[in-house]
Amino acid sequence: MVLAVLIYIGSVLIILWGIGHLFPTKNIVKDFGTLSADNKKIITMEWIAEGMALIFLGLLPLFTVIFSTGSENAFYISILGSAIMLIAMAILSAFTGARTSILPMKMCPYVKTLGAILMILGAVI
Repeated sequence: MVLAVLIYIGSVLIILWGIGHLFPTKNIVKDFGTLSADNKKIITMEWIAEGMALIFLGLLPLFTVIFSTGSENAFYISILGSAIMLIAMAILSAFTGARTSILPMKMCPYVKTLGAILMILGAVI
């Protein structure tokens, strides 16, 4: 059960990173400068959607560890599924947002990858 702590840490890291996407949404959109109303709505929607996705990808393994015995296939499927999605999102971030001058965007692939690695280690080892 000690390794469950790795899943807890990875999950909470991703949940907090997701929450961190939600609060500055208005300022992020404002930083894009003059945009059409449609473009503002699209950027707002995408920024909130990534935050919600990250929160979900953190909550799923967290709840799996809390409410599971750790011996069911669903335990491994949910945790590894979340980790794989985080790695896919980290790759996307590495080729897009991380190439900007914005520090949190540069950190995004590393945070997502770290969360995924902690989840995988906690589930597999």
